[in-house]
Amino acid sequence: MPRTRRILLGTLPLAMALLTAGCQQSADNAQAPAANAADASKYLSQPLVKDIYTADPSAHVWDGKIYVYPSHDIDGPTAEDDLGSHFEMRDYRVLSMDKIGGQVTVGPVALDVKDVPWADRQMWAPDAARKNGTYYLYFPAKDKEGVFRIGVATSKDPMGPFKAQPQPIKGSYSIDPAVFTDDDGTSYMYFGGIWGGQLQRYANGKYDPNGSKTDLEQDDKPALLPRVAKMTDDMLEFAETPRPLQIVDEQGKPLLGGDHDRRFFEASWMHKYKGKYYFSYSTGDTHYLVYAVGDSPYGPFTYKGRILEPVEGWTTHHSIAEWDGRWWLFYADTQLSGQTRLRNVKVTELHHNEDGSIRTINPIIGGAAPKSAAH
Repeated sequence: MPRTRRILLGTLPLAMALLTAGCQQSADNAQAPAANAADASKYLSQPLVKDIYTADPSAHVWDGKIYVYPSHDIDGPTAEDDLGSHFEMRDYRVLSMDKIGGQVTVGPVALDVKDVPWADRQMWAPDAARKNGTYYLYFPAKDKEGVFRIGVATSKDPMGPFKAQPQPIKGSYSIDPAVFTDDDGTSYMYFGGIWGGQLQRYANGKYDPNGSKTDLEQDDKPALLPRVAKMTDDMLEFAETPRPLQIVDEQGKPLLGGDHDRRFFEASWMHKYKGKYYFSYSTGDTHYLVYAVGDSPYGPFTYKGRILEPVEGWTTHHSIAEWDGRWWLFYADTQLSGQTRLRNVKVTELHHNEDGSIRTINPIIGGAAPKSAAH
C-alpha cells in the first residue's frame, strides 16, 4: 500500500472522460478515464472495465461463468502515506463475464461499509467462495478502533447483494483474505499483510497499537509469515487458531526479513496444479508477484520464482483461475489514471511449464525482459 517504491516506473497523464453510455455510475460518483490510445499499446493487457476503478481482483469460475470480486477504488481526500491511508474504499462491486475477452458486466453495490455493523472504513481486498448454493464474500475492514478485522457476508446470488455477519470472524486480524477449497471440500483461509496491513503488530500474539509500522525490523531474522486457518463447515468462522504458513528457500531455510525480493508482504492466493499447492503473494515494496510450492495446504512452501514483474503503479495483488482448460492471471495497474489509489483490473494468460514452474510475465511490452522462473 505505501507510495515509496524502489523501482521507478513511468506514469500516465490523468485524462478524465464521461462514463460509457448505459454503464452504471459508481456509488461515489467517481468516473474512470478512458485509456490514452497512444499509450495503450505498451501494456500487455487492457482494463476489463473503464467506468469504475477496480483493483485486487479475486476471480472465480462458477457454472462456467467468470466472477471477479475486486476492491473498488475511489478518489478520496486522504494524502498518500506508507500505511495505505489513501486507499479509502467503502464498497464492493462484482464483475462478471461469460468468457475471457467477452463483455464485462459491472454489478450494483454488493456490500457497503455502512451495512457492516462492526466496520468503520477501508474495505480492502476481498475474496469469495461458494458452498451448497450460498456465496460468501470475505473482506477486511478497519473496526471502530482502527484495527483491521476480516468479515464475511452471504448471498444466494454471486453478484450480491451480500448481508454481513454482525461481527468479524473470531480470531481474525490483518488483511487480504483468500479462501481455497481443496478437492475434498475442505476450505482454508489464507490472510495477512505487513506495513498498513498490521500483521507486524501481532508479533507477540496480541495487537500492539504502538508496534512497528513496517515489519519486525530484523532483516537477518526470519520474515513475518502469512496465516492459514481451516474454515468451519458453515464457512463463517475459523475451525482452528490461525497458524503461520512457512515459506522457505530451496535449502529449506526460512526467507529472511531483509529479503524484500522474495519475502511475504501481502496478497495471498492459493491454486492447485497437478496435485501440488501453489501459494502466491506480493513482495510489496519490490512489487513482484511470486510463488512457492508445497505438498499440503498448510505447507511448508518452497519459493520458486516470479509470476509477474512490476506493474505500473505501487500495489500488485492478483488471483489465478482456470477457465476453458487454460490458466489466467488477474491483476491490476494504474493505466487509466496514473494514480496509485485509482487502479484498473486486467487479465492475461498464465502458463505452467512442463516441470510445474510458472512462466514469468512482463506486464509492460518493450520493458525489461522477464527474468527466469527461478531466482
